[in-house]
Amino acid sequence: MVAALKLQAEYPDTVYHVKQGGTGSALSIRDFSLFYGAKQALFDVTMSVENGLVTALIGPSGCGKSTLLRSLNRMNDLIDGLSTSGEITFGGTDIYAPQTDVIALRKRMGMVFQKPNPFPMSIYENVIYPLRVDGVTDKRILNETVERALQGAALWNEVKDRLHESALGMSGGQQQRLCIARAIASEPEVLLMDEPCSALDPIATSKIEELIEELSGHYTIVIVTHNMQQAARVSDNTAFMYLGRLIEYGDTETVFTQPKLEKTHEYVTGRFG
Repeated sequence: MVAALKLQAEYPDTVYHVKQGGTGSALSIRDFSLFYGAKQALFDVTMSVENGLVTALIGPSGCGKSTLLRSLNRMNDLIDGLSTSGEITFGGTDIYAPQTDVIALRKRMGMVFQKPNPFPMSIYENVIYPLRVDGVTDKRILNETVERALQGAALWNEVKDRLHESALGMSGGQQQRLCIARAIASEPEVLLMDEPCSALDPIATSKIEELIEELSGHYTIVIVTHNMQQAARVSDNTAFMYLGRLIEYGDTETVFTQPKLEKTHEYVTGRFG
């Protein structure tokens, strides 16, 4: 807490120089703070996530980037003692308002985790799982969804002849793309990715990065990554976080080549982290 207060005195205001998406903000975060019991993890974060663009959250381990990501679809609600202040609006509605339907919110935000987590069932059933939960039984709709989602995840040509085989027999990179297919099967508006390549080899990582580029524009994507080169390659905007605070938020090229703050420069050039 002392270090965070010192940081606030050093950088009282976040520096913004963000690339605009052309159709406004998908998510608006205003003075958002988060506490685990008495411990504060996020401090007065204010930023807008631009519609149709890829936004990367970077920063050293423990800086709050995954906490912020999981706040966007309220996955942190599962943690005992959690409390928040400020607001996050999505579609003009404060997602932390008492009347918010959290299940409906999460359907509008697909989530991809650090490690591939396919279910122990067939490739086909993995993809249509969100539709099964919603009670969809029309075979035509299910078949069309499987092909559309696997095409969208650049996986269709690799698995179209073995859709009813176990997903657990796929490679790690294929499993992660399957998880992306499952996340987009219900046609969300936002895709949240929490270090989606950290468990993958370089070839699989390259395929996921290519996929992110293909999906951008169709979805608003927020990605947490510890890989500076990856953030530079895949994102339009980058948010640098440190000790639970958003320090600098701008278009990726500027953040990496001409950051406005020395602390950002130190991090992106590898002088700490």
